[in-house]
Amino acid sequence: MSASRQSRRTFLKLSSLAAAGFLAPNVLRSAENGETKKLNFAGIGVGGKGESDIANIAKEANIVALCDVDRDRLKKSGTKYKDAKTFESFREMFDAMGDKIDGVTVSTPDHCHFPAAMEAIRRGKHVCVQKPLVNRIWEANQLLSAARIKGVKTNMGNQGHTGESIRLLKEWIAAGIVGNVKEIHVWTNRPIWPQGLAGQSKMKPGTAPASLNWSAWLAQCPEVPYLQGLHPFAWRGNLEYGAGAMGDMGCHLLDGPYWCCELTDPYRLEAQCDELTDITWPKSSMVTCQIKTKPFGKVKLTWYEGGRKPEKPIGLDDKQDWSKMVGGFLIYGDGGTLLNAGDYCDHPQLLPKERHEAFLRDRLPPKTLERSLAPGDPQRELVRAILQDKICGSNFEYAVPLTRLCLLGNVAIAHPGKILHWDSKKQEFDYCAANAFLKRDAVRENWDYSIDKIVSAPVNETHSVAKVSP
Repeated sequence: MSASRQSRRTFLKLSSLAAAGFLAPNVLRSAENGETKKLNFAGIGVGGKGESDIANIAKEANIVALCDVDRDRLKKSGTKYKDAKTFESFREMFDAMGDKIDGVTVSTPDHCHFPAAMEAIRRGKHVCVQKPLVNRIWEANQLLSAARIKGVKTNMGNQGHTGESIRLLKEWIAAGIVGNVKEIHVWTNRPIWPQGLAGQSKMKPGTAPASLNWSAWLAQCPEVPYLQGLHPFAWRGNLEYGAGAMGDMGCHLLDGPYWCCELTDPYRLEAQCDELTDITWPKSSMVTCQIKTKPFGKVKLTWYEGGRKPEKPIGLDDKQDWSKMVGGFLIYGDGGTLLNAGDYCDHPQLLPKERHEAFLRDRLPPKTLERSLAPGDPQRELVRAILQDKICGSNFEYAVPLTRLCLLGNVAIAHPGKILHWDSKKQEFDYCAANAFLKRDAVRENWDYSIDKIVSAPVNETHSVAKVSP
């Protein structure tokens, strides 16, 4: 095919996609002019993980807007990105600059991910949302539906999924490195923030810092007096605002087993935990899941957190200290055992060491999977996916089911000792009390981001956000 015919075909394809609303306008302009134009991105949440997320995007895109509820953090970020306009409310940001933004990063507390991402998606903006996508299963499913309808590019901030090791592991598992998978054990030393009774003792009413816009921090959640022990980090341990240890680390640690073993929603879950309170996730937990898979049939998955851990595997090298492996996973098959010590599927190894070396020498399968557009960097992967009209590895089609697995585990943790049966088709449990945990009880007035609302709402709608003192 001649270069001119190929270029014309590419142009026609991009034209049709743009007409259908599937590409940002500047992507089409780049294709027409043969130029690479920088995209314009906004950062929602600029402190903590948000700081590095925005820095990653800034390597390949313009940062035109910054949003954070903490005025001190916002001011600091604003001095770094001097051309970016700053806002305390993401809704005000979109009202003021919606036509100047191509995509956003969402790096806020978990309870704010859903409204921030949905507001972006309804306006046709591409999104990279930190893990876990949300802390309610209903919200995860709504995000996926919205992204499909609006045709935006999406990604979740689980950097391990962009790496080389997870692709090698998937190729190895498919090649039979452990045979037929029977059991998977996944553990983390989290929480490293207060949970259980210690967390509850710190979360007491108080006076908000002068730098914090508390009303904006609450986002969709009902207005309540300021609660100490949440901002800027320990909100992870709160039932309403966070997703606990399984929400925080599950999308990292479960990523490898989930993808490589083709896991799906579990059909049966049961949890044990210590110090679950009415406002905080527990001090420690263990969740057992029964899952049906295509390649291996029924697989038992066990999650451990807060100091709980599986037994030391047979065949571990004497030089490897099991006590220092504070996070990782074990995959047991009828043909071997595979260990990954670490949070991001970075070092998968067959046990014992001699078997691993023999596998690499004699049975190493070819590389068949497409590699990431930006290894180690889901934010830059999104930028490149937009410009090249490709799909991110952890796009919402993948990230929503992965997040849902973590959140299903959380529902079990919230009901310790109860055997829960999950109907993946109906997206509900056989236990009414557990179903109450799938969706937020209430949201603030004018904060309904259900799919029917965002599809029908005009994108030029202006939100009236009250100026509330800290």
